[in-house]
Amino acid sequence: MPYSYLRYLVGTDLYRYAGRRGFLTGLRFFIVIAGFRYTVLLRVYQWLKPRWWRWFGPLPVVVFLLRRYKFKFGFDISADLAFGPGLYIGHFGGIVIHGDVKIGRNCNLSHDVTLGRVSRGPKEGCPVIGDNVYIAPGVKIVGRIVIGEGAAVGANAVVVDDVPAGTTVAGVPARVVSDKGSAGYVNQTEYGEYEGPA
Repeated sequence: MPYSYLRYLVGTDLYRYAGRRGFLTGLRFFIVIAGFRYTVLLRVYQWLKPRWWRWFGPLPVVVFLLRRYKFKFGFDISADLAFGPGLYIGHFGGIVIHGDVKIGRNCNLSHDVTLGRVSRGPKEGCPVIGDNVYIAPGVKIVGRIVIGEGAAVGANAVVVDDVPAGTTVAGVPARVVSDKGSAGYVNQTEYGEYEGPA
């Protein structure tokens, strides 16, 4: 991934928090907002990882910071997580995400969320989260489950089946309760497309 793409990704994440981009805005949010800081470090780690000179300076520092914030803020998120532009972590604490999970564009993650792997049975694998998905506090999504684009998962839901696009699910086990989806929850997504080599 070229440096210009890294800047684009960090800019999309910042836009989700601030509704604007810029160095001073990014610096302020990096200092103040734990979710944005952790996301930036994940992006930098993934940018540095394939480079031959990574172990001669910045990568060990990023790995150390990610580990430190894992315990400080309760982010047990794999550094190899595949996630799209515009990730928004609303509150820190108790977020556990397996490295094989795939998260689309403009996903909102709340505290006490678990996105995990099932190692056997018909749902063996990890969740795939579509674009513009809102995941409320306390949600558990474990196994090969697809959360459709524009869906919302209500607080403390345990998702055991695929969630159709544009719907809201809630309960244990989660069931469709509305066709409104994530509208109104996933905001500040109009940051444009990346133009250049990815």
